[in-house]
Amino acid sequence: MTGFPSRQARSAPTAPRRTAAILAALCLLLPACSASRHRGKVDARAYDIIEEKQRSAFNRVEPFTAESPADTLRRRLLLSQRLPYTGEASLGSDRLPAMPRWPEPRKASTADDRATASPDEPVLTLNDALQVAARNSRDYQSQKEQVFQSALDLDLERDQFRTSFAGLVSGFFKHNRSGRNEAGGSVAESAGVDATTAASRDFKNGMAFSLRLGWNLVQLLEPENFASRSMFGDASVSIPLLRGAGRHIAAESLTQAERNVVYQVYEFEGFKRDFAVRVADAYLSVLQSFDQVKNAEENYRGLIASTRRARRLLDAGNLPPIQVDQAMQDELDARNRWISARESQTATLDAFKSLLGLPVDARVSLDRAESAKLAGFARSMTASAMNPEREEVIPPADATIILEEPSRNGAGPFEIEPESAIQVALDNRLDLRIAVGRVFDAQRGVVVAADRLRPELTLFGRAQIPADRVSKLRFDRGDYEALLSLDLPFERTVEAIAYRGSYLRLEQAVRGVQGLEDAIKQDVRERLRNLREARESLRIQAVSVDLARRRVRGADLNLQAGRVQIRDLLEAQEDLLSAQNALTGAAVDYRMAELELQRDLGVLEVGADGLWTELNPQSLQREHSDN
Repeated sequence: MTGFPSRQARSAPTAPRRTAAILAALCLLLPACSASRHRGKVDARAYDIIEEKQRSAFNRVEPFTAESPADTLRRRLLLSQRLPYTGEASLGSDRLPAMPRWPEPRKASTADDRATASPDEPVLTLNDALQVAARNSRDYQSQKEQVFQSALDLDLERDQFRTSFAGLVSGFFKHNRSGRNEAGGSVAESAGVDATTAASRDFKNGMAFSLRLGWNLVQLLEPENFASRSMFGDASVSIPLLRGAGRHIAAESLTQAERNVVYQVYEFEGFKRDFAVRVADAYLSVLQSFDQVKNAEENYRGLIASTRRARRLLDAGNLPPIQVDQAMQDELDARNRWISARESQTATLDAFKSLLGLPVDARVSLDRAESAKLAGFARSMTASAMNPEREEVIPPADATIILEEPSRNGAGPFEIEPESAIQVALDNRLDLRIAVGRVFDAQRGVVVAADRLRPELTLFGRAQIPADRVSKLRFDRGDYEALLSLDLPFERTVEAIAYRGSYLRLEQAVRGVQGLEDAIKQDVRERLRNLREARESLRIQAVSVDLARRRVRGADLNLQAGRVQIRDLLEAQEDLLSAQNALTGAAVDYRMAELELQRDLGVLEVGADGLWTELNPQSLQREHSDN
């Protein structure tokens, strides 16, 4: 604060030197206010908030950082494979060219990507893909930044109720020659340094308090020239008694900010689960496309062989030309399907790389061992259906036909009862917790809106305290004021409309819970139906593949014996291709149905590194059987 009366210096050279010395000493404090120091303090508070909310939401804490990874797999692929890119921004913010007056020192990047792969062409397992996605996906990073931003918003709200300090220092020097005349008059010079420090705080019950202290530093350094205004102090307080009083009203914005961070933590956890399932779906889709290419290639090779055999039979006079033409036409169709499967596989792989945040033109391979795992999973699920030693009794053709209903024979571990699954989902779904929390937020909104209809009764107090010659505040000589202000609620149209609207928002929040609850039940029942359907389809396609292979072998032998036409062999090969692709699709569908069910139940745990921990369905079934 400025405004201290100037004084004429006894010794003109002394005052300017003292003023400059004081200002120079104060300038030594400026390095403590660097941008990097401020950023570090803000980051520390934000990370503390996130850790606090993680513990309250999940009773655990996992590593979290809002910083974008520097040495990512994306960057390594762009550089090692010499892929085209726009500029340094394509490699990361740490590679941007230096800019003048950049507020913080540049940090050296460190390599920490966890993809177990060669530098030239990575070979990713499913776990590798999950980890790479967590570090390279732009959507994943954006979600983390939203959590961090909510923590920053909460820190800003908390700052409203912290004690805040302010300081102002001003120095001046005056050289006044206006009084000089022809005979030589006097020249007036003066200098000084004024300093003011202030502290203020808003309390959560609505009270506001402020305190100011001021000094004229030059006068304090010259006690013999002490003036009554060399130091002063004043304080003021404001206390609401009706409208705006109480923690539930005055600290409502803080309460909402606290809850918003928890909501954002919930949403990020839900995003991780959904994102992990999306990555797994994309990964398995690429494997499925590989298998479809392999099936199309085998079918194409088989039709080439059939065409050659047909031509030999034609040359021997054992096959009419029309059947040879038919074989050649099917060979061309097989080539077309093979080429389409290869192009579709490339497009699926590009989409997968884009989901992971990798360049789509990068050379990336998938671990074919995962295909073996998927095939083993399919065999284990269809073992009971593939029983060649079982003798089936064939009933008469005119016997009553009784359709066999789908049963739980061979059911997977996640095919639990719908009632138990729904209860698990209602207990664990994070979006439902958010929706229920929104109802409580809307209830508080009604209370706050009702408070604004009340009269405003506020008590104000102010005190100005002078100082004596030894710079001690004299409270016995202070100037004290008190004021009681009453604002009667004669005009509250805006507030009344807002109050009525708060009830509408409450009803909307309640309907939101009801709608989400019904949607969760529908999703869970749908996932269980998908599991049952995928299991039956898997068993049917396994039998279909076995039958198709037998048909191909039989048709080939009969064709060579001249007992069937070429059309029978071609149809058998076509059916084998369809059955093989359908079997792979059914295996992928069942595995994805398991993951999607766990996601919709809210029990698929995903760590900070992107890896998941699946539910033990046996323990879940035991828990609900006990209840």
